Amino acid sequence: MNAPLNVYALVGPAILVLIVAEFLYCVWRKNGYYSFQDSVIGLGTAIIAQCVNIAVSVGVIAVYSWIYDHHAIGRIEETPLTYILCYIGVDFLFYWFHRAGHRVNLFWAMHVPHHSAEELNYAVALRSSFTQRAASFLFYWPLAWIGFSPQLILPVVALNLVIQLIPHTRVIPKLPAWIDSWLNTPYHHQVHHAANPIYWDKNYGGTFIFWDKWFGTYQDQTEPLYYGVTVHPRSWDPTYLNFHWFMVLWRDTLDAPYIWDKFKLWFMPPGWRPRGLPEKREGSRIWAHASQQEKYQTQALPGSTPYLLAQLFPAFWMMFLVIGNHSPLQTLEKFVLSLALWLVVTSWGAILDARAGARLLAIGANTLTLAALLWAFGTELREQGFWDLAVGTGALFSSWAAFGLRAPRQPAQAA
Repeated sequence: MNAPLNVYALVGPAILVLIVAEFLYCVWRKNGYYSFQDSVIGLGTAIIAQCVNIAVSVGVIAVYSWIYDHHAIGRIEETPLTYILCYIGVDFLFYWFHRAGHRVNLFWAMHVPHHSAEELNYAVALRSSFTQRAASFLFYWPLAWIGFSPQLILPVVALNLVIQLIPHTRVIPKLPAWIDSWLNTPYHHQVHHAANPIYWDKNYGGTFIFWDKWFGTYQDQTEPLYYGVTVHPRSWDPTYLNFHWFMVLWRDTLDAPYIWDKFKLWFMPPGWRPRGLPEKREGSRIWAHASQQEKYQTQALPGSTPYLLAQLFPAFWMMFLVIGNHSPLQTLEKFVLSLALWLVVTSWGAILDARAGARLLAIGANTLTLAALLWAFGTELREQGFWDLAVGTGALFSSWAAFGLRAPRQPAQAA
């Protein structure tokens, strides 16, 4: 079977335009809805996740094709009506996957990176988990068994996730009741992302909010909202953000005195505690009111803001080269460039955290990225007129890393 259409590559530029438009609006209104650090890492984790999704889709299409070819109870012809039915089926199954992502520790570990952002806007909405996409397809296989082709299921799943970007905003007001009663609007999804205890585990719907109303998980807004998680990873490192809750669970597993609890922990809700451990997890913070929230912030390396802004365009350019529907890259070349992008985004986190060696990491990541570009695209870029852009990208990466980032000045010693 042919590879399914990559919806993310198709609509990605429009999503970036939407992010810029919302950002400019927020700057104009001076509403403080954007945090530079949260936004940069949100975009960076999205870049890595999209590259990982390419590998995930290969395995998923193979498994779903096997189910469709050997175990499907029928064959559903692709018509406008079946597209709509498939979309409704995807959204229904997404509701249960999303609900499991909040009620089962193992799935919460995969989902929590998306909720670790302490803002709600289109930039941080893209903060994606490396592992969640693979886990989600444990829930969508019944569609292949019913008779929807894998070439239809995967693009519809992607379209469903793309449309879910729209509710991730605070600038759209509450909509009229005839829309708000059935659609997952920003008003509803603000509740889902809120960290107030009254809003926990509510409003799981993707496109439609009536799933929550039918299955008892709907919650209206009753008090001012604040965003984030109760146990923040307190780091901008993209890899740590993605595996933070796995590490929390592993420490609890080692510390739990009872063997059954060590196993049970991974399948219980996130707030469940094994016997013999403190009732409250270390670092857990719940604010009595939104105005009391202290958001995670760091003093990034001096000169890092223009450097990180300059890196965003070439990083997204490389991502679209990797995930594009008509990418000239072979599998190995996509893999190498994806690793290079992972390292680049990791250097962004090190810069924002002002970690020791962040400057050297940035120089190394940019140098390796340029080498990967020259190895993978040398001939193609010369033929397509991209050679100058590739060299310029590498030069920009390396020069800004070498000269744009300065080590923090040490305070003068008292005489």
